[in-house]
Amino acid sequence: MIENALVAFGLERLYAGLRRLTPREGLSLTAASTLKRLVRDGPHRLSDLYAAEGVTQPAMTQLVTRLEREGLAERGSDAADGRVVLVSITDAGRAVVERRRANYAAALATVLDELAAEDRAAIVAALPAVERLCDTLERG
Repeated sequence: MIENALVAFGLERLYAGLRRLTPREGLSLTAASTLKRLVRDGPHRLSDLYAAEGVTQPAMTQLVTRLEREGLAERGSDAADGRVVLVSITDAGRAVVERRRANYAAALATVLDELAAEDRAAIVAALPAVERLCDTLERG
């Protein structure tokens, strides 16, 4: 129990610190997360997006409308079922995600460079377990 609480506290602090490094570039965290999801997993139904991002359907509809207006995402029909609307990322949206990732990696590299080599090695060694944790979280 104490171990779980320590892990929870440590991950909470890490999350807060990483959020401070996240480049804003005019995007909310939900908008950036939605674009990353579209890059990673391909087109999504609106209902799948709002459920995955943990927001309401009206909020996701507004977000997708804004992303469309900014040329970062687009709506189209599903080839298998023309009644279904799919949201996909545009080339401009993909470029924003790539630029944000590069900026984030550069900011994180600056912080990591301040750590001892042993600490950096320990973080790298923990990455496979962190990936498995992320997979478990995504399965819900």
